[in-house]
Amino acid sequence: MKADRVIIMGAAGRDFHNFNTYFRNNPAYEVVAFTAAQIPDIEGRLYPPGLSGPAYPKGIPIFAEQELPKLIEKFDVDQVVFAYSDVSHEYVMHQASLVNACGADFRLMGPKITMIKSKRPVVAVTAVRTGSGKSQTTRYVAKLLTDAGKKVAIIRHPMPYGNLEEQICMRFASYEDLDKFKCTIEEREEFEPHIDNGMVVYAGVDYEVILRQAEEEADVILWDGGNNDLPFYETDIHIVVVDPHRAGHETSYHPGETNLRMADIAIINKVDSADAAKVEAVKKAITDNNPSASIIMANSPITVEDPAAIKGKKVLVVEDGPTLTHGNMAYGAGVIAAQNLGAELIDPRPYAVGSIITTFNKYNHLSNLLPAMGYGQTQIEELAKTINSSPAEVVVIGTPIDLRRVMSLEKPAVRVRYDLEEIGTARLAELILKMI
Repeated sequence: MKADRVIIMGAAGRDFHNFNTYFRNNPAYEVVAFTAAQIPDIEGRLYPPGLSGPAYPKGIPIFAEQELPKLIEKFDVDQVVFAYSDVSHEYVMHQASLVNACGADFRLMGPKITMIKSKRPVVAVTAVRTGSGKSQTTRYVAKLLTDAGKKVAIIRHPMPYGNLEEQICMRFASYEDLDKFKCTIEEREEFEPHIDNGMVVYAGVDYEVILRQAEEEADVILWDGGNNDLPFYETDIHIVVVDPHRAGHETSYHPGETNLRMADIAIINKVDSADAAKVEAVKKAITDNNPSASIIMANSPITVEDPAAIKGKKVLVVEDGPTLTHGNMAYGAGVIAAQNLGAELIDPRPYAVGSIITTFNKYNHLSNLLPAMGYGQTQIEELAKTINSSPAEVVVIGTPIDLRRVMSLEKPAVRVRYDLEEIGTARLAELILKMI
């Protein structure tokens, strides 16, 4: 039989994982291309022969998603696999309609054929949307496990923005490791807070290779999910973080709703800054869609390293990039802290340069804050120029890392941090340890 010809739609994460686990050595399929969305500068690259395997000696080309109709025709494609996350159900079905109109089948792949089995217990932290509070939840869970005497290896959802063959399996235990692998701001935002807490973090491209190495130094694998993607590993405990600031999104985004329905534990985060009615709406969504899930209520307390430096000043707030862009949030912890201290927020758009202008044009819900875009050195330089060109008296850094480590700021800066805090009697440690 002729092999089905396949295109995988992705964003340099789930797409590569689905290929590695299911298609790479599967003679029933021929993957002719990847397409790229969400992340800049992925298209035009090659999924290299060192990763694609002997069936693909020339590697696999990566094209812009906008070329999909032409690619389906050019390669006589039978199936298109949708393999990225944090998009609305409506968006997914628009892509399905496009693919079907071009004559091909549209496919979503589930856990059974894409999850890898570990010989260690796996605790997964996922979310219904980007920016729900998954990162601080992962840090909190890592501490609970460590305090219980477990040796933990954190494995982070992929962010392979550099040379893919050099990023097959990356281990981060120090800032020097971040420099060694030339990490972007987006990568540092996820890795640095764990390193600051004395944790080891793995990430890369081939998640079976990564898992087998991490298993050798850990009692427990802690999956730190990206966007609102599904875990790459079979889980013993699946924790999903739900955001009452975006009530309703937990059942209207892909694959966040799947996470909600699969989870053993649902954490309603940001209760301290959310409308009570929306908290109740989210709680009802959990009980309606996953009545067996244990529900944990949590705050996301914000701390400011020097409140007096912000109070009453003209400030430029810089927030986590993905949370504001494809996460669709209009504010973050930095904005909340600045407003609470009576600061005046500067609109950075008149001072934006290069790709930062493009970002504002694409995500027009943003105004009085700046997304920390930094997918490469050029974009980091454009971000720094935008910040330094503004008339702000103080820069409020609401990102998970200190931007001063990766760029030169000409203005005083103040860090804003946020953590997870269980409301009432802490139950999460008991639930986790009981399950593993």
